[in-house]
Amino acid sequence: MSLPNAVLPKAEVIGDPIAHSKSPLIHGFWLAKLGMDGLYEKTRVAGEDLGAFFADRRDRPGWRGCNVTVPHKQAVIPFLDRIDPVAARIGAVNTVVVTPEGLVGHNTDAAGFLEPLRHLLAERHLYRMARILGAGGAAKAVAHALAGHGFTLVIAARRIEQAEALAAEIDGVDTHVATLDHFADATDFAFDDRESMLDIVVNTTPLGMTGQPPLPFDFSHVPPGALIYDIVYAPLETALLAEGRARGHVGVDGLDMLIGQAAEAFRLFFGQPAPREHDAELRALLTA
Repeated sequence: MSLPNAVLPKAEVIGDPIAHSKSPLIHGFWLAKLGMDGLYEKTRVAGEDLGAFFADRRDRPGWRGCNVTVPHKQAVIPFLDRIDPVAARIGAVNTVVVTPEGLVGHNTDAAGFLEPLRHLLAERHLYRMARILGAGGAAKAVAHALAGHGFTLVIAARRIEQAEALAAEIDGVDTHVATLDHFADATDFAFDDRESMLDIVVNTTPLGMTGQPPLPFDFSHVPPGALIYDIVYAPLETALLAEGRARGHVGVDGLDMLIGQAAEAFRLFFGQPAPREHDAELRALLTA
């Protein structure tokens, strides 16, 4: 028998805008596959309303927490009672969970981003380098995640000071900065032998997303054999991924990260692992 609607375990995703979010579809799919009573919704919350939102939700019966998307991943932090060490290191929160300690902020973006790279990271390389396009909340998670696996980082942002600020947060690896414009212009740089190297180009900006201008990027900056990873998932096949694949590069699309980070959040909200054996069916549903 289903629980009364008032006490159903409930989570949601907040942001502004939020209509485009696929998170309710993902979490709803998993709840149904597990036969669990629960709700997952999306709620538009403007920046000036964050305090009132959390004041209302923190003691609401059945509320398990929320995912947080742009532009609130840093703005929510003052309204929480504790920040998980991973989220504190990244400086951004994408998952808020109700606990006996109060509201705890987590970041599942880093784990979700790394998930489709696990097979590569299990291999040994002489050198690893990542070119990260963007310096916002998602870029912070990506940069810290890759730094933890020994990558030298090149961080590019619209304004060089944005890239410098993120680079200053990264400890233990070499970091370099550039502007996005640098990667828009062709280069005649001659790449050396990349055997036993792992090169990744990651777009963490909204450029290339439906309704946004394309990402200006010249593939002369991409080493032979590099992997192209675009965290944008609408459209699934961005211009960056399409050109990369046409040039013979392996591509990773934004659904991999979206599903991976959602699985971490699902476990935190509902206390059970997401049924990942149904990933192929879920991807088909998300791209229908």
